[in-house]
Amino acid sequence: MINLQPYENPQYFVYLLIALLPLIIGLYFGKRYKWYEALVSLAFIFLIFDADKWQQGVTLICYIVYQFLVTFAYQHYRKKTGKANKTWVFCLAVILAILPLVGVKIWPIVPHKQGIDFGFLGISYLTFKTVQVVMELRDGTIKQVDPVMYARFLLFFPTISSGPIDRYRRFVKDYDKAPSREDYIKDLSYAVRYLFQGFLYKFLLGWFFGTYCLPYLKQQAILAGRMYPLHLSWWLLGVMYCYSMYLFFDFAGYSLFAVSISYFMGIHTPMNFNKPFAAHNIKEFWNRWHMTLSFWFRDFIFMRFTFFAMKKRLIKNRNRLAQVAYLVNFMVMAVWHGLTWYYIVYGLYHALAIIINDIWLRFKKKHKLVKHNKFTEAVAIFVTFNVVCLSFLIFSGFLNNLWFNVPLGK
Repeated sequence: MINLQPYENPQYFVYLLIALLPLIIGLYFGKRYKWYEALVSLAFIFLIFDADKWQQGVTLICYIVYQFLVTFAYQHYRKKTGKANKTWVFCLAVILAILPLVGVKIWPIVPHKQGIDFGFLGISYLTFKTVQVVMELRDGTIKQVDPVMYARFLLFFPTISSGPIDRYRRFVKDYDKAPSREDYIKDLSYAVRYLFQGFLYKFLLGWFFGTYCLPYLKQQAILAGRMYPLHLSWWLLGVMYCYSMYLFFDFAGYSLFAVSISYFMGIHTPMNFNKPFAAHNIKEFWNRWHMTLSFWFRDFIFMRFTFFAMKKRLIKNRNRLAQVAYLVNFMVMAVWHGLTWYYIVYGLYHALAIIINDIWLRFKKKHKLVKHNKFTEAVAIFVTFNVVCLSFLIFSGFLNNLWFNVPLGK
């Protein structure tokens, strides 16, 4: 049977591009066939959850119904009360929106019967979208959510499983009209470019680092670990760099596929990566790495916590407030990844790295220590790259296998 999971098999693209051909022709002539696009989206979503994944498909349907009830109940409340709406109702709406995701994250550590699972592919990214809509309804930046458009936004199949995370207002702006022929030809050129770049990243470089090199390096690192427990071998260093390259090329390739297919459909889904390993510091890295997730956490965790703490005068010193906000932001991100020690340490590691980076930048600016030149920039990039790669080694969970699942002294 052909694997029709999103972007996992080159044959997937053959079927997908054939299915999109009528839509591409329509957009070329200035017409957006919304009914056909909805049909294709539903068909490919069905193929994701067919056969042994049918339970996930049923869960997805229940999830969408649930989120519709939460979002439109809150929208109705907003219209009814106007500016007099209560903060606790907004908080309740946000809690209800994230509740299914929280349940899915907690479920693995709760004793339960094997085979029972309430999660499905893409629940995290759908939750980010629904929470964003509820929060922007509260802010007034979204005046009204249209039910049909909301369903299309949530079930936009190129990004449903792993992002990038689009914003409702930006999506509606693209979806409400067909681009001009000149603009769509540009979209097609970008779509083709991103498609081939995605193949290079995911199926060549991602395969080389993840399938060809990484298993061998892990095996050698484990053998070295058995001889010298807790010893940081050169093999472990190889695992660190190799896994970092695999993680980037695999995920960036996947994201390029999602953006490419979106452009074929006349939707400008935002890019997820922008040369992250060329970052000069850890804060710049997070402005380049998994950008839609990073910006989502910045806007809806970091900034919200900062405004709340300032309003309640919890922390008067602005520098300390920013540091606490970083800690909250990355610990929430860590827990979202999973309730394991290495994800928690990964989040704490990045929070501390950004706090240290901010302290250094303020110190350097105050004392005018170093002027920027090519050498200092190269050093900054090198240090940042290694700081990031070490964090990815922690994130990989390999240390858990190396240090805790391998008998010491054998």
